Amino acid sequence: MSKPYLLSSQYLQPEYPLFIYLPGMDGTGELLRSQTQELENYFDVRRLAIPLNDKSNWHTLTHQVLKLIYSELGYNSPRSVYLCGESFGGCLAQRMAIQAPHLFDKIILINPASSFNLHPWLNWASQLMNWLPDYCFEIGAQALLPFLAALDRIAYSDRQELLNTMCSIPPETILWRISLLREFHLEERKLNRLTHPVLLIAGAEDKLLPSVQEAQRLARILPKGKISVLPSSGHTCLLEKGINLYKIMQESNFLEAN
Repeated sequence: MSKPYLLSSQYLQPEYPLFIYLPGMDGTGELLRSQTQELENYFDVRRLAIPLNDKSNWHTLTHQVLKLIYSELGYNSPRSVYLCGESFGGCLAQRMAIQAPHLFDKIILINPASSFNLHPWLNWASQLMNWLPDYCFEIGAQALLPFLAALDRIAYSDRQELLNTMCSIPPETILWRISLLREFHLEERKLNRLTHPVLLIAGAEDKLLPSVQEAQRLARILPKGKISVLPSSGHTCLLEKGINLYKIMQESNFLEAN
């Protein structure tokens, strides 16, 4: 079985803060592409890629990714580390922050899927997928697209890229990652111990998950949680025209002083 790995741009920038992006259910890290050009002016960006045949549980996945970050930093590195998790990656980011709080300086959670098992209807609907034949998954990917994205806010090429990415994920991988979301749970007292600044970005038009409510819930638990609601955005908000992650961080006073 292949292990997760970090993708980087052609030019490494060790003088900049390290920015680690943890992707959604696709696990590719490729859907950050529209944001990387701006981010790389200020960060040394790494994108996590999770192989399609990876069947790691939360404990193993968390350990593997932390090991990758330690390797990137080297021994006793003074660099700041920004941890950014989107959807599925938002769950992984929370586990990593609790496991190794000393490693990270700031945390960004974008439409985190940590609300999944808090809503019984999502849990029930996801379990029905175990009984679907494989051909239904490709049809389902197309049907799910309007729930994943505010299509009128995404360029055609990015919309096609999103669909192609969704269709490329084998049914067994989808079922495995959904099973991880169903069992995801973190004790509130552990989250409450995190003293990091945490930026909670939520799309108000997210039709897949109740992201605004989840951001509000997490903000009540996290001592330094701050919410940024994107009023017209859907679940895959980083693909949308006019959404600039760096500027959102800047407007939220979430960047280090130069």
